[in-house]
Amino acid sequence: MNPAWSVILLTTLVGAGQGLFLALFTVQVYALFGLLPAPDAHLFYAHGSLAALVLLVAGLIASFFHLGRPERAWRTATMWRTSWLSREVIVLPAFMGLVFGYGVAHLLDIAPALVTLGKGIVIDASFALGVLGTLVAAALFVCTAMIYAGVRFLREWATPLTVVNYTLLGAASGFTLAAAFASWAAPELMRFLAGWAIALTLLGAAARIASLVRNARLKPMSNLQTAIGIKHPRIVQKSMGFMGGSFNTREFFHGRSAGALRGVKWVFLLLAFALPVLLLAAGSWRASPAVLALAFATQYVGLIAERWFFFAQANHPQNLYYQAVT
Repeated sequence: MNPAWSVILLTTLVGAGQGLFLALFTVQVYALFGLLPAPDAHLFYAHGSLAALVLLVAGLIASFFHLGRPERAWRTATMWRTSWLSREVIVLPAFMGLVFGYGVAHLLDIAPALVTLGKGIVIDASFALGVLGTLVAAALFVCTAMIYAGVRFLREWATPLTVVNYTLLGAASGFTLAAAFASWAAPELMRFLAGWAIALTLLGAAARIASLVRNARLKPMSNLQTAIGIKHPRIVQKSMGFMGGSFNTREFFHGRSAGALRGVKWVFLLLAFALPVLLLAAGSWRASPAVLALAFATQYVGLIAERWFFFAQANHPQNLYYQAVT
């Protein structure tokens, strides 16, 4: 497939926004039960929610560049019963609304008690919004990943590992950003969040490597002989019927060599996983905001390369018919 930069930016930016929100709420859960010091709500939760919202809005804006008729974008929500894309279109704004409400609740101290548990633990409105936001974030990860995992004939995508990878990589980038943010807004939480980011990055690396191993072992289910019903042992396409490229040759094949794909694979394994783990460990040990910020920047560049590779690696069956331009 030919990777679309609008979709690459959509999935990576929105994934980081989801992960950042999950990091904020994780801190709130730990603080509620006395396992972490409570940070300044205005500085940490409200500003962190704003950063998450900026990422989500940026991803949404990027998605519009993938539409031929952006003014008709609202129509994509009408097929929610059968389309994962329609479900994503519904769930993403809902999640953005919950992130906005979560940030406003902390900014304006809107915290009416809803439930009181034992030992004086109070569940307030902001916590309830956090629970709802977490559930909707999980649903959004599933909806986004299933757009691709549900395409059965693209076997590189059609695996539960696609959902696992989208979830873990989004969460890892969000927690990495949260560690960098905490080094400024709540230094006492920096090592906690960096530890989570390292764990999620390592889990993401394991899952992504598992998908690479799986895809390398895939056997083609069809070839040129079975595709056109001719059993001759040697069939070579000389022309595809017209003198130049077409929608098929532009949209369903990236045009890069196998060597280029291997290069991108090693780039994203290094930048998305190996280097961020080292930078997170060094940044949290030295309490360096600059190193933690570099960890997020490095990981995000690596995730862009990873997402490009994810799309490019999928071999559309129609490429059996379009092996040569002229």
